[in-house]
Amino acid sequence: MKITRKHVAVGGLVVALSAGGVGAAVAAGGGEDAREQVSGPGADKARGAALAAHPGTANSVERDGENGATWEVEITGNDGKTVDVRLDENYKVVVIEGDGGDSHEGEGGGE
Repeated sequence: MKITRKHVAVGGLVVALSAGGVGAAVAAGGGEDAREQVSGPGADKARGAALAAHPGTANSVERDGENGATWEVEITGNDGKTVDVRLDENYKVVVIEGDGGDSHEGEGGGE
């Protein structure tokens, strides 16, 4: 069988599409480990609002979708305990969740 340019081009296309499919599958993987820290004016505002509600050190700021929240800020409080402060799109506290599963609903009316 004689290999032509057409065969080489089709083979290259198949390899490229396969690699692209694998990349798309990895990117769409998601889950807890896929969340990434964000930065910018919105993240800065979320950090400030979370620290006002729970003083300490902000460890990370992420976009969130749990409990009706838009932002999640992980804070190590002045007492040394770590909590997740979840905020809505208006930077109002939805809930503050501690390491031990204890939570406090915020002024944002979280349910």
